[in-house]
Amino acid sequence: MSRTPAGTPPNPKGAERFHEDRASYTLRGSSQPDIEAGVAAIRAVVKTLPTRPGVYRMVDARGDVLYVGKARVLKNRVANYTQVDRLPIRLQRMVSQTRGMEIVTTNSEAEALLLEAQLIKRFRPPYNVLLRDDKSFPFILLREGHDFPRIMKHRGARKAKGSYYGPFASAGSVNTTINALQKLFLLRSCTDSFFSRRDRPCLLYQIKRCSAPCVGRIDAAGYSELIREAKDFLGGRSGAVQKKIEVQMQEAAEALDFERAAMLRDRLRAATFIQGTQAVNAGGVGDADVFALAEKGGHVGIQGFFVRGGQNWGHRAFFPSHTSGVAAEEVLSRVLAQFYEEVPPPRTILVDRELPDRELLEQAFGELAGRSVEISVPQRGDRRRLMEQASRNAMEALDRRMAESGTQAKVMRELTEFLELSDVPARIEIYDNSHIQGSKAVGAMVVAGPEGFLKNQYRKFNIRTAQTNDDFAMMREVMNRRFSRAMEEDPDREGGLWPDLVLLDGGKGQMSSARDTLEELGIEDVPLIGVAKGPHHGREGREVFHFPDGREKMLPVNSPVLFYLQRLRDEAHRFAIGAHRAKRSRAITASPLDEIPGIGPSRKRALLLHFGTAGKVRAAALDDLKRAPGISEGVAQKIYDFYHARG
Repeated sequence: MSRTPAGTPPNPKGAERFHEDRASYTLRGSSQPDIEAGVAAIRAVVKTLPTRPGVYRMVDARGDVLYVGKARVLKNRVANYTQVDRLPIRLQRMVSQTRGMEIVTTNSEAEALLLEAQLIKRFRPPYNVLLRDDKSFPFILLREGHDFPRIMKHRGARKAKGSYYGPFASAGSVNTTINALQKLFLLRSCTDSFFSRRDRPCLLYQIKRCSAPCVGRIDAAGYSELIREAKDFLGGRSGAVQKKIEVQMQEAAEALDFERAAMLRDRLRAATFIQGTQAVNAGGVGDADVFALAEKGGHVGIQGFFVRGGQNWGHRAFFPSHTSGVAAEEVLSRVLAQFYEEVPPPRTILVDRELPDRELLEQAFGELAGRSVEISVPQRGDRRRLMEQASRNAMEALDRRMAESGTQAKVMRELTEFLELSDVPARIEIYDNSHIQGSKAVGAMVVAGPEGFLKNQYRKFNIRTAQTNDDFAMMREVMNRRFSRAMEEDPDREGGLWPDLVLLDGGKGQMSSARDTLEELGIEDVPLIGVAKGPHHGREGREVFHFPDGREKMLPVNSPVLFYLQRLRDEAHRFAIGAHRAKRSRAITASPLDEIPGIGPSRKRALLLHFGTAGKVRAAALDDLKRAPGISEGVAQKIYDFYHARG
């Protein structure tokens, strides 16, 4: 079965829902005809359903996904939605919005569970429990395919050949571990190209964090031994590695080789440091992930510990959304399914309560891992103590989250009052431009919601028309493109495409440019605020806030609202500069050969190696082009014609 099903309903780009309980106020007071229309749409689909496992998607009139579910028998499961009186209020609301369904059959229920998790992360439906966590987990990678493998931090798809160790809970924890591992095993961290160009050891060798294989200070056999020790240490056999180093240190001391003994002593200290940074005692646990759930005041928090080889590699708190009315066991099951859609499951997953679909999850995770996976509730010993610690951390994290949410709610109320808004904004868009004297200009849009920045909704705009050093023209272009598209894709403003507040990084000029552009589009009810540096250019944090009617306001230097608005503005500035730098880097590495049709990277590289520069390729005779390695007669003619057949 393909993990990406066909027949996906239309879903406008950027139309993700971001209100956790959007459904509750969208459907409040739904009429009986709405429910009847939803039931009729579901019944029409039930008639065609097979008695096989699969995944179903409820979609509304606009084609947006409301809910993704899996079933062992599709026909029986979907038919349950037609018995409205037996459904909880939440699902009754969902049925009243449903106007169609999308079905994908699978070979097993476990396969359906994996596909369900994938589609939930893709569509983020408002009636599914969602694991809201935009950060990917870092791993340590020992790269293969080189005589002297490299140790490095890795995020994303695990396509490179090598041994992966993780997940680590944060970039900080993996960086600290890599630094200590470099001291312990003296493994190189430089890129292959940097490695090949060295003719003398780099600074890492001088500070005893690399064995300098690039210049032959260690041979391949010796380096391979270090790699084996590193794999043993990361794989949980740290005690054996430490004992071996202790023996070597003792032998060096007895042989009066004090320099080597000191080096081995430093390596031993590095090993002790790695183990000493474990905030959680995970001895005797082996490879396991630990999850504990806490509930309070209608909110849910889940604490995860990641243990590999008896070493704790960090912990992270998760706060899933759309959990109202869903049993805690079901919430934890859904979170695990979505979590392991991206992270490889360990052999053991410890949870603090029995899960209703434990066996199905074990089967699905086993298929992902290619080996057996056990989910269990620890009852005694080290595992039970570790679970108690995870439960305590889950409640503490939830308490902090609720306290922060209360503080944030107060800040948002004060912001609403200061900016004279009609209601607390649920979606804030912040805009900034970045360029160098008009070149490589990029506009940036950052989005913030009730739970922080919504990075999957950030947008960048490559400036097309305003290529001079005119910030105001750039802002007009960005506003025009952004809101023209919003009017086209969501004219009724029901899909979450429209902001409740727009912040502009700039003063009167930027404000007037944005205001005039929206007025030309017939949009007069989107609040606009310009954020400009104060009279001392922001050195005192005294930003000036510009209103569309020309008024200006300021906030006290120590105002929490000011800090919040500065943070929004700074995030837009960061994103805009990053997009501009990326565009500039691509331009720097561009070549005139890129414009020739049919000349890919390998042929471009062959031409540059043969002729030296793109200018010499342009000036080359046809016979010279034909002699270039990897260039056929037809390709040579194409290159020659590109430069010379223009009259």
